Amino acid sequence: MTASVRATTGAPTPAPPAALSPSAPARLRALGPNWYAAVMGTAIVPAAGTTLPVRPPHAVLEGVWTLAAALLLVLLVARAGHWLRHRDRARAQLLDPEVAPFYGCLAMALLAVGGGALALRVPGAVGIDAALWTAGTAVGLVATVAVPYLMIARHDVRPGSASPVWLLPVVAPMVSAALGPPLAAQLPAGQPRQTMLLGSFALFGMSLLATLLILPLVFARLLHDGPLPVPMTPLLFLVLGPLGQSATALGNLADVEPGSFGALSVLYGVPVLGFALLWLALSAALVVRAARQGMRFSLTWWAFTFPVGTCVTGAAAVWRHTGADAFGWLATGLYALLLAAWATAAVRTLGGLISGALLAAR
Repeated sequence: MTASVRATTGAPTPAPPAALSPSAPARLRALGPNWYAAVMGTAIVPAAGTTLPVRPPHAVLEGVWTLAAALLLVLLVARAGHWLRHRDRARAQLLDPEVAPFYGCLAMALLAVGGGALALRVPGAVGIDAALWTAGTAVGLVATVAVPYLMIARHDVRPGSASPVWLLPVVAPMVSAALGPPLAAQLPAGQPRQTMLLGSFALFGMSLLATLLILPLVFARLLHDGPLPVPMTPLLFLVLGPLGQSATALGNLADVEPGSFGALSVLYGVPVLGFALLWLALSAALVVRAARQGMRFSLTWWAFTFPVGTCVTGAAAVWRHTGADAFGWLATGLYALLLAAWATAAVRTLGGLISGALLAAR
């Protein structure tokens, strides 16, 4: 079983007895950066809900956002404890090419919770978003450089091992690009706002070009080596992330500067969302195949949430700038899929935590 499967499924991995600290809970040792995906998947539910033609009740969306914010706080504390008590394990995760990319999830969790606060206008929303956007963008930029550096200089990356998880660190700047414009709208007109908008556009380009380097490798692996291992199959949905998020980014830029980005957001968003639907259908077919082969629940199922949510916000952005009902209905349909995926992943994760299966000692 690969390290990627271990990181996302919670399957036990034997650890040398000397590596275990008798004073530290075994469950804390098993906590990996992949757990931030649960925060991302939860935070996107209320954020995407605010973009729909018909919005769900605000109180419900705010309640889900509060849950996401609480999860983020708990995980930040737990992961800090992981680094303090299990530094050997934390270093091993950084040096594993199939686990290190999940550090991009930390950046996106911070960004998603901050962006949701502003979208919902919770008390202190601007300050919360400014702090989390700044922190998330900084972490994302570090991950975007550090993880590829480690893969080149330190990791043992074998031919044919390309995985959708490689997208996680490089898509983090795209999340910053998508959530920067609403925050920029809070700044004074002129140089401050222009600087942030252009910075968001630069982050868009950084992430997009890096994604274009990785996607052919992932598809080539599928063609030459066949489907991913059954437990990893849900990770195919990660490809939807940069697609939907990039359409969202340009749409949000057009909301603030329609003269500069309005036409571009539509010319880019429509064909990219078309490809996203193609990938969604292909991935869903492979997931059905994996389910028939006995795919069981694991943390990889959170890949069904945030990436689909970005397609919701991307379709909603095209709807806002074209008025085409088809994209409004598309956003609504994808949101229904997001809700079903989130509810399933959340319930199964809670059950796995109660039973201890997802945090078995490693």
